[in-house]
Amino acid sequence: MLRKEKDLVTRFLQGQLGRREFLRGMTALGASATMTGSLIASLSSDAMAADFDWQKYKGKTVKLLLNKHPYVDAMIANLPTFEKMTGMKVQYDIFPEDVYFDKVTAALSSRSSEYDAFMTGAYMTWTYGPAGWIVDLNEYINDPAKTNPNYHWQDVLPGLRASTAWDGIPGSKLGSANAKQWCIPWGYELNNLSYNRRYFDKAGLQVPGNIDELLDVSAKAQRDLGGPYGIGVRGSRSWATIHPGFLSGYANFGQRDLNVKSDGTLEAAMNTDVSKDFHAKWVKMIQDSGPKNWSTYTWYQVGTDLGAGASAMIYDADILGYFMNGGDNKERGNIAYAPFAANPDASAPSPNVWIWSLAMSNFSNRKDEAWYFMQWASGIEHGLFGAGKMDFVNPVRQSVWDDDTFRDRIAEQYPGYLNQHDVSAPNAQIYFTPQPLFFDLTTEWASMLQKMVANEVPVDEGLDMLAASVNKQLQDAGLS
Repeated sequence: MLRKEKDLVTRFLQGQLGRREFLRGMTALGASATMTGSLIASLSSDAMAADFDWQKYKGKTVKLLLNKHPYVDAMIANLPTFEKMTGMKVQYDIFPEDVYFDKVTAALSSRSSEYDAFMTGAYMTWTYGPAGWIVDLNEYINDPAKTNPNYHWQDVLPGLRASTAWDGIPGSKLGSANAKQWCIPWGYELNNLSYNRRYFDKAGLQVPGNIDELLDVSAKAQRDLGGPYGIGVRGSRSWATIHPGFLSGYANFGQRDLNVKSDGTLEAAMNTDVSKDFHAKWVKMIQDSGPKNWSTYTWYQVGTDLGAGASAMIYDADILGYFMNGGDNKERGNIAYAPFAANPDASAPSPNVWIWSLAMSNFSNRKDEAWYFMQWASGIEHGLFGAGKMDFVNPVRQSVWDDDTFRDRIAEQYPGYLNQHDVSAPNAQIYFTPQPLFFDLTTEWASMLQKMVANEVPVDEGLDMLAASVNKQLQDAGLS
């Protein structure tokens, strides 16, 4: 009997059967979900090994530096597949995000060879790459002797491939022809609305479609729900306050952080009339409908409040809302999702993205071995496993987004999630200007937002002050 199941799995892996037809066939043979999953893992490993020498580094070990995250949970759960297929061992250290990036910087700046590969955000590579700390992965992606022919790099969403590649020239467009691929997209988040359906039904709220409606709906939720506040957004004095919902709405109005002048130098762009109007509305939204201690809010507080029922909605990472709809959260099952275009004249959302990626240390003594792990971890097979069986969202590959099993699970348990992603994905990218002062300038921007919300400085005056300071720092750095 097992031969029939194996034959069916093989036909599925070779693309001769669609997923629905395959699952119906396995059910008819009496195969359990566990058996089906085990056969797919085993035979896909065999199929991959048939096209590529996955055993080349058998007996070798790679060591990873990782941030505590559901993406890591999915990788660890599937790690036996990689180790069986390659004969390699994987070691890792995991740290919470509040200390993780310091650990990475310490390892790289000291030129340590302890870690071969690590998790990173694309923004960090704007420092790591020009400093010579990480490897340009184009040399691996484009080498058929080192890369599995079934890796299908072009299957990774184009906006993510471009957003993780930079030529190192301040102000140069991401993904340009001469860009270096500093990291490999692993999982990402775009920024839209996650909201509490129970609260919206209770207060008769409609999902807002632009920034003016967002202010009105947030204020009504604050007023009518009798306890929960209207909307959660980040507010701590950090670059991480600027990049999620704030910049997604800001970019939807065609606004930029910096302008690139004709001579290639940079200048501040956040004190235009359109920017001042957007900032004024953002500040009012927080003052009227945000949490009382907004200036302390990070990813964790924004998400926890939604999951606990302390807020009616958030404008933040879609995956943050995803996580709050499960686990032991009080409001699990009550969270829904919607695309959001802040500009009423925009044809679609244009969310800024955060991309958790995998990078290779330039100081590793096991670079080829590390690449074997990286291409497996970012490959189609692991993407299907993580998205289908774990919380590996958002997947970076189009083939995973097209997978019926994944889409059916998301549609059933996370209402509106597929639509908010599919509507937003075409315009989802990094909207910041790549340059070495990124963290300093965005942290100062967040600090100015705090002063505006606290009524310490008027919005117009504050943005003029911010622009002047940014221009001075650009000038001092030789960028203006």
